[in-house]
Amino acid sequence: MRTVKLTAVAIAATLSLGLAACGGESEEKGSAAPASSAPMTSAAPMASAAPTVDGEFGPGCAAVPTDAANPGSFAAMAKVPVATAASGNPVLSTLVTAVKQAGLVDSLNSAKAITVFAPSNDAFGKLPKADLDKVLADKKKLTDVLTYHVVEGRLGPDQLAGSHPTLQGGTVTVAGSGTQFTVDGSAMVICGNVQTANATVYIVDSVLMPKS
Repeated sequence: MRTVKLTAVAIAATLSLGLAACGGESEEKGSAAPASSAPMTSAAPMASAAPTVDGEFGPGCAAVPTDAANPGSFAAMAKVPVATAASGNPVLSTLVTAVKQAGLVDSLNSAKAITVFAPSNDAFGKLPKADLDKVLADKKKLTDVLTYHVVEGRLGPDQLAGSHPTLQGGTVTVAGSGTQFTVDGSAMVICGNVQTANATVYIVDSVLMPKS
C-alpha cells in the first residue's frame, strides 16, 4: 500500500513538472519579439530622375547684364514681351535691327506664348557682310529667316529636344539634353531658358536658315 502511494505521488510530481515546463515554453513563445515590420528594400539600384534645369544656363549668359535695373538683364527681360526684351539686351542688338527691318516687333510682342531661337551678334557676324546686307534689304527673305527662329508654345529645357514647326512653315530640329543643345545640327544654344513676358528664349551662336 505504501508503495502504491509513493508511486502516485511520483506520478503527480512528474505531471506537475511537465505542466510547468509547458507553461514556461508558452510564455517564452508569447513574449518573443514580434517580426520586424520594416519594409523590404530591393537590392536593385533605383533609376535616378532626369536632371532638371531651373533658370538660365550656358556660357553666353555671362554676357547678359546682371544689374536688375538694366533693361537687358534677365530680371528686366522677364517683365516685358520678347521684342522689347531683346531691344534692351546688348547681346541681341543685330537681331533687334533685323526684327525692326522686317516689321515684326508688334507681331512678336503680341504673340501669346512662343519660343525664340535668338541669334547673338556673333552669330550674325559669321555671315559674310554682303550676304547679311542682302538679306536685310529683302523684307520677304528677312521675314522668312526670322520667323524660322520662332516656335509656337513655350518650350522648357525638358521639352526642347525634337522637331518643332516654326512660324515660317518649316521645322527646326533640336538635339541634346540638360544644358547642352544644338539646333539644326550646328547652332549651339549658348544661353538658354531666358524668360520674357510672352516667350522663352534660347540664344544661339549661328543664324538658322530655312530649308529651301
